[in-house]
Amino acid sequence: MNTVLQQELIRFNGLQAKIKSTLTQLRKAIAGTAIMNQELEEVYTKLFTYKVPDAWRKVSYPSLKPLVSWI
Repeated sequence: MNTVLQQELIRFNGLQAKIKSTLTQLRKAIAGTAIMNQELEEVYTKLFTYKVPDAWRKVSYPSLKPLVSWI
């Protein structure tokens, strides 16, 4: 059981780190202190339409839920 829990925590921490880094980069891009690349533009667009960005979906658990239910 500890092995499974440890694997789940590693996966969750990776997801959390990806979300944090993406949102930090997005904030800087919106402020104009960083370059808005294609990945950040996709995250921005998906957040506006309440969908899970593909960058997050790649490192998360499989789900068909919209952003609000996914969180």
